[in-house]
Amino acid sequence: MPNVRIRPRATTGEAPSWGERLRAMRNLPPFLRTVWETHRGYTAAIVALRFLRAFIPVATLWVGKLIVDSIVNAVQTGQPAWERIATLVALEFGVVALGEIAARTGSLLESLLGDLFSNRMSVRLMEHAATLDMQHFEDPAFYDRLERARRHTVGRIALLSQLLGMAQDALTLLTLAGTLLAFSPLLFLLLIVTVVPAFLGETHYASLGYSLLYRWTPERRKLDYYRWVGASDTTAKEVKLFGLSRKLIDEYSRLADRFYSENRSLAIRRNLVGTGLSLVSSAGYYAAYGTIIYRTATGLLTVGDLTLLSGSFSRSRDLIQRMLLATSDLYEQALHLDDLFGFFAMQPTVQRPENPAPIPLPIMQGFEFRDVWFKYATGVMQGDAAAPISVAEDAPDPDPDDPRWVLRGISFSIKPGERWALVGENGAGKTTLVKLLLRLYEPTRGEILLDGRPLSDYDPLEFHRTVSVIFQDFVRYDFAAEENIAMDRPFESEEGTRPEIVEAAQRSLASETIEGLPQRYRTMLGRRFEGGVDLSGGQWQKVALARAYLREAQVLILDEPTAALDARAEYDIFERFAELTKGRIAILISHRFSTVRMADRILVLEHGRVLEEGSHESLLAAEGRYAELFLLQAAGYR
Repeated sequence: MPNVRIRPRATTGEAPSWGERLRAMRNLPPFLRTVWETHRGYTAAIVALRFLRAFIPVATLWVGKLIVDSIVNAVQTGQPAWERIATLVALEFGVVALGEIAARTGSLLESLLGDLFSNRMSVRLMEHAATLDMQHFEDPAFYDRLERARRHTVGRIALLSQLLGMAQDALTLLTLAGTLLAFSPLLFLLLIVTVVPAFLGETHYASLGYSLLYRWTPERRKLDYYRWVGASDTTAKEVKLFGLSRKLIDEYSRLADRFYSENRSLAIRRNLVGTGLSLVSSAGYYAAYGTIIYRTATGLLTVGDLTLLSGSFSRSRDLIQRMLLATSDLYEQALHLDDLFGFFAMQPTVQRPENPAPIPLPIMQGFEFRDVWFKYATGVMQGDAAAPISVAEDAPDPDPDDPRWVLRGISFSIKPGERWALVGENGAGKTTLVKLLLRLYEPTRGEILLDGRPLSDYDPLEFHRTVSVIFQDFVRYDFAAEENIAMDRPFESEEGTRPEIVEAAQRSLASETIEGLPQRYRTMLGRRFEGGVDLSGGQWQKVALARAYLREAQVLILDEPTAALDARAEYDIFERFAELTKGRIAILISHRFSTVRMADRILVLEHGRVLEEGSHESLLAAEGRYAELFLLQAAGYR
């Protein structure tokens, strides 16, 4: 797996170095490229309007100077030039109106572009998350990065407004600076000197603010989780019955108060320092303003010059402050982009080969596990790189007593058309073995073959289309019933629900429930949305089974497929089991031996090892662990 550079953050409250700030700016070119690709027409129009608006302030001030000088001259001579004055006033109105139209049009286009950009980034984030490995989703550090990336998909277009605003302000400042320099270079120098301290202070505290938010990412996820657990239909029963509400509220309040305390301390310091530096800036402005007034009073400048210079100085000061503060905020925004693009830079270990082998249709030889070992990575994001999870072939033999191994030297073969069952106590490695077969993980050691070729030779996406699976913790989607069954394909036709969806529901016995719903297959399931109907655990499981049957895949994997079903429903489903799995490779994980005994071959796992293998009859005759477990369960029904 290619290394993912994860830049360390400040964890003790210190501001990042200038080197870190400059490195964060590397994200601006790809950001601008992404904005341009989102909508070129909007982007070009926004840039053009910003360019136009950059000249509005100096044009307004210059026309205002001409109006004032014309009025002063009229007062002094007693001969008002009304036509000239009226023309200048109309010209100033036109300039202001043009600026207003450009500003409002630009705001509209930026808002539209922002919506498109947020949508595109959200889609891209979901698409990229779909390519990552299961190991990523089991690592808290990954979830912190994912959470920051998710937060930054919304509102990032404001950075474009900042960049264009800075460019516009810089162009406006050049025109105003030319005016100030033409009259007095000292005024412009004084202006710069008084503004810089405020910039340095704001930059420092902006960095500390980002460091605080970064450090608190895990705790903010906890706050979101406490909010969800404390007010969710999923958890409401246990929260009420076990009296968990007070504990959740106390934990939330404790974390929220800690965050508020740190943020308040930083905000107060930032406010005090900012106020002091702002007073320094104001003192410099009025010193320069007093100089302009003195020169006007002594006749060195006209009243129109006073208007022009005071306006240019005031606007230049505001522009410089705004640009410097925007530069400070730009760094913070670039750091957020670092989180977003850093997430996009993460790569999965389960890669598509350059020249993938075609998926065998049909499967001729089946699957073979060859000395497969597996252990979960302790963290996919440690320090600056992703932690490796594979072991080189020439590495020393693994220690089978190492408790980190989930699977230890698994070897067996599954032939086409065979029905296998995996048996073992919780933690024996049954579900992990299935996830390796599905290539959700790569073996740490050893290999898994499909028709004599390693699974890594096949395209993962194409391979996943050949399998159908229902996990014990299957997802209950808050969608319509037909959508729940046909998640990966069209679910409606001109006549209504597609016949194959209805057939899959009939196979899983879900049709009995769905036909009784208010809108049948178009009824919304779950309580999240208006009009939704919630189902019992067993009814949900039948819907999930229908989803698995619909794919008509070559491999059918059922992880505790009847755990939530009553005895009658379980019996009815498994009466059809032979028919439903005919011609397929079927793998069952179950603790119910009434289910297991229907398999052709049974694999007994213990502590990640294959303890026994055989048919139900042969394993009973062997009087080993399987026979012991079978007799224990049978005794419970006597």
